[in-house]
Amino acid sequence: FLSLPLQAKMSRPVQARRLEGIDKNIWVEFVKLAATYSKVNLGQGFPDFPVPDFLQEALRRALGENHMLHQYTRAFGHPPLVKVLAQFFGKLLGREIDPMSNVMVTVGAYQALFCCFQAFVDEGDEVIIIEPFFDCYMPMVKMAGGTPVFIPLRLKAPKDGKLMSSADWQLDPAELASKFSARTKAIVINSPNNPLGKVFSRGELELIAELCVKHDTLCISDEVYEWLVYDGRQHIRIASLPGMWDRTVIIGSAGKTFSATGWKVGWTVGPDRLLQHVRTVHQNSVYHCATIAQEAVAQCFQRELTLYGKPDSYFVQLPRELQQKRDLLIQGLVAVGMKPVIPEGTYFLVADISEFKSDVPDVPNSDEPYDYRFAKWMMKNKGLAAIPLSAFYSEAHKNSPTNFIRFCFAKEEATLKAANDILQKWKQEKSS
Repeated sequence: FLSLPLQAKMSRPVQARRLEGIDKNIWVEFVKLAATYSKVNLGQGFPDFPVPDFLQEALRRALGENHMLHQYTRAFGHPPLVKVLAQFFGKLLGREIDPMSNVMVTVGAYQALFCCFQAFVDEGDEVIIIEPFFDCYMPMVKMAGGTPVFIPLRLKAPKDGKLMSSADWQLDPAELASKFSARTKAIVINSPNNPLGKVFSRGELELIAELCVKHDTLCISDEVYEWLVYDGRQHIRIASLPGMWDRTVIIGSAGKTFSATGWKVGWTVGPDRLLQHVRTVHQNSVYHCATIAQEAVAQCFQRELTLYGKPDSYFVQLPRELQQKRDLLIQGLVAVGMKPVIPEGTYFLVADISEFKSDVPDVPNSDEPYDYRFAKWMMKNKGLAAIPLSAFYSEAHKNSPTNFIRFCFAKEEATLKAANDILQKWKQEKSS
């Protein structure tokens, strides 16, 4: 053996082809920048306020009441959780839902998305993605061997001087129809939408549903912000529309629903003919989710089922609180000269920063869009962190929406006050 030549390095490629071109991630860069420079971070999308008391109480009960909750539970979902989810979504969708075949629990909505793309998308399949989009959709489609096909929401800004609304970003019906073909396997819907906060109207969803039925296309419906809608608007579930239950997988999140993103409990709801394939991916990847977290979430959903529609319901209280926080941030952004787009849902808003171009120096030989440069400049010079909107677009369209950045307003009042103090100081500097 000692006479054999030794190779110091491997000569063969080690990276799987499916990872090519998807290794970069904006969050790595911007989280590092925010930690270095920002005094107030409104970039990352998670609450910094305490979770509700009943959630903590449910976890304490789960920790103490049954030692078997520290062990494996059913791989596709803890029985108490899938049962209450079936009851809850049966009520919302107006149909009978089988907890064992129509519901599957995942490690957050993120894993639910991954399982869906892996379960349904083959090489050569096309998946329609609406821009701007939650940034994991594109790499997950590519990892499954599929081809993303992008359709933008087009801004139709109001002409009366009013602030823009996320409702002003709309699909062009003819353009959307042109994206469907014999190769279209699925379309991804995210309503309410991250990053815009757009809540798709019934008419828009009916248009999508009609095209899905016509072209025999699946729908992956990311509804993690389903309870966060404002100004009296209503979240419409596309699976409730004619012909859509049989071709839709609904994705939800306890992290967004109960303001506990670190728990990583998500779910899929849909017909067994679809979920059986999602279960196959799940059982051959993570296999199982934390039992105690599932038990606690089950207890919280049981509480919300009892309080459904009543003032004490967290699903009623949380959007009221967040709408106030949204409006507080809007006031500060308007004061400094930004033009916020009022979100109909989620806990994000985007703001037009086109008035600040003279403040942000050009970077020679850089192909970075203006919104990237502005967000970095704002962190380093003002101590306020946000995310460039073009990060939520495909490479081909990154230079289209470069006048907007995204803020998260799911923050404590002290955090938002600190952000508004920065904006007020900034306003005074601009005036002088």
